[in-house]
Amino acid sequence: MADVTYYVAMPFLQDDSGSPVAGAAEECQSPTIALRRAETMSRMAGSIGAIAFSRSGDPMIGEFGDAKLLRKFGNVPDDLSGL
Repeated sequence: MADVTYYVAMPFLQDDSGSPVAGAAEECQSPTIALRRAETMSRMAGSIGAIAFSRSGDPMIGEFGDAKLLRKFGNVPDDLSGL
């Protein structure tokens, strides 16, 4: 099977200690929709920011490349490698 690209929007919240934590990611149908959704998520109550990203790979064998950041909105950590 050929590679498939997924587009995702994901909000960021703060835990009790004030550290940023990733919220529930939402798959989107296109990069434009992922960008719009992330921007909306960044303004939701309790959110400190959001990101839109894409990830490509072969779902049949479960191999995916690294996520590619499309854009950050709001107060998102610079280092996203731990997600």
